[in-house]
Amino acid sequence: MVGNYCWGCGADNPEGLHLKSYWDGNVAVAQWAPGLEYAAGPQHFLNGGIIATLLDCHGICTAVASAYQREQRGVGTEPELWFATASMTVDYLRPSPINSIVQLSAQVVAHDDRTTTVDCVLQAAEKERARASIRAVLVPDEWRHGATVSPKG
Repeated sequence: MVGNYCWGCGADNPEGLHLKSYWDGNVAVAQWAPGLEYAAGPQHFLNGGIIATLLDCHGICTAVASAYQREQRGVGTEPELWFATASMTVDYLRPSPINSIVQLSAQVVAHDDRTTTVDCVLQAAEKERARASIRAVLVPDEWRHGATVSPKG
């Protein structure tokens, strides 16, 4: 969506991760290739904060896409629908190797008029590495269009 400067999924953020989520049936999927700059300290594992960011962004993108789907219209059509994270729990199951493609899957498990709950899984090297439950809340348009800040101060 235009104006998305999110560090995880924002196409407009030149320094971001540029995660892209897609529907595969009733499940949203994404892949992402980590680099050494995302190491946990030991150079062979992915940083836990990066893992949480990937799960969060994929979960929010899933909430957005499912809301558009429920309204039977294309993502990004007017009026735009945006969600923000209200809460998130992450379970780290095992370290994620930094030299493996990360695969994400997410599914909506509950929704009402204002909130959507998404369960998300991160896998790498054919093993589940982390899980998250994200509660996303629909935000009003003025939330998105508040005061802007220059990226350099």
